[in-house]
Amino acid sequence: MGGFFGVTSKQDCMLDVFFGVDYHSHLGTRRGGLAVYDKEIGLQRKIHNIENAPFRTKFEKIFNELQGTSAIGCISDTDPQPLLIRSNLGTYAICMIGIINNAQELIDKYLSFSGGHFDAMTGGNVNQTELLAALIDQKSDFTDGISFAQKSIEGTASILILKDDGTIIAARDKVGRLPVSVGKGENGFAVSFEDFAYQKLGYEDYKELGPGEIVEITPEKLTVLKQPGKKMRICSFLWTYYGYPTSTYEGVNVEAMRYRNGIIMAENDSNNKYIKDIDYVGGVPDSGTPHAIGYANKSGIHFARAFIKYTPTWSRSFMPVNQSDRNKIAKMKQIPVFELIKNKNLLFVDDSIVRGTQLRETVEFLYENGASSVHMRSACPPIMYGCKYLNFSRATSEMELIARRIILENEGEEGFKHIDEYSDANTERGKALRRLICEKFNFASLEFQSLEGVIKAIGLDPEMLCTYCWNGKE
Repeated sequence: MGGFFGVTSKQDCMLDVFFGVDYHSHLGTRRGGLAVYDKEIGLQRKIHNIENAPFRTKFEKIFNELQGTSAIGCISDTDPQPLLIRSNLGTYAICMIGIINNAQELIDKYLSFSGGHFDAMTGGNVNQTELLAALIDQKSDFTDGISFAQKSIEGTASILILKDDGTIIAARDKVGRLPVSVGKGENGFAVSFEDFAYQKLGYEDYKELGPGEIVEITPEKLTVLKQPGKKMRICSFLWTYYGYPTSTYEGVNVEAMRYRNGIIMAENDSNNKYIKDIDYVGGVPDSGTPHAIGYANKSGIHFARAFIKYTPTWSRSFMPVNQSDRNKIAKMKQIPVFELIKNKNLLFVDDSIVRGTQLRETVEFLYENGASSVHMRSACPPIMYGCKYLNFSRATSEMELIARRIILENEGEEGFKHIDEYSDANTERGKALRRLICEKFNFASLEFQSLEGVIKAIGLDPEMLCTYCWNGKE
């Protein structure tokens, strides 16, 4: 994934942008970057690799290296950014969140005969932010350029631009899959993926951008350059998994949604008489925990942390690039509380089950430490489709998804014609999916939250939500 943060102020803004970007560290682990405008110096930029050290550590000397009254920064799980661009639109810095799936098509269509060139990365790939800038530069102003780029891109692009006069331009992606919010402070404005980031810095909520909306921000005012569109498809996974608990999107708080989600799962288990003889309910840390709290509160079963994730030195479970190394480190981080595991029947709630590899390691770990049984609940439906709009998953093929693999093993490719049935716990195919995953991972039982349950927990109109990864609907 990734996240961004920007400030335009009447005074030096380095402290605010440093902490604002740092508050997005949960969204990415590869690159961190800042671009800053100073009236005397102009635009400046720093990018660091953060794969083996957090943003704060890599940028702790930034106050001696950069200065300015306007700045943008990002945490990126993809290419290095922000980039400094000099074009027909002037000199500017740009960063984006999202993914461009048709990069080669766009290069061939618009840029092959332009006489221009790109800085090629390893393997000949093009930095997606540089391609985005090249598309924007096809037009004579930023508003038309951003609109053109977003219309041309297959995927998603929310954008921050820092101009060479300190003005910031912010654009939410065309159907609002990702949030962009603006806060107002005493000396200027902040713009952010996560609203709590500017709230902690003393800014008050001012505006949440609508789908495709483009705004220009100076320390004195915000000007709407393009009105929002009517179609919204905000990503439902924001609430179930990668959104930060203290954040609110479209008026819905993440933590509160997760409690409601757990309550709905407990109600479903109670109605279907799935709950019996469970000693403790727990969450697979960290994002599974609030779902589990909601489940425990509704079911009346005591909540307990049967194992603790050791985070002082291993703060991010997906830090290594190699999958086997990630699995090993994930297991090493789990420290058991023997009194809460030995001879106990445990029910765990995870935010989702994607590949299932780390979850299998977790269940084995619990049995090795004396658990009598381990029941598993997923806070979202079976993931059947790889996301083509955001890059929050490292999956490179849909056959990496455990639900897809089980369907193939059970019924061959014919099974993919019946994905709706496999998602539904009340059908024979749905029961088979759950039974076969239980057998493969040694779960005592398994259930997924229904799509209707997730939508109910979020509380927005279903037409506003992107649920592609669960049902394949655009």
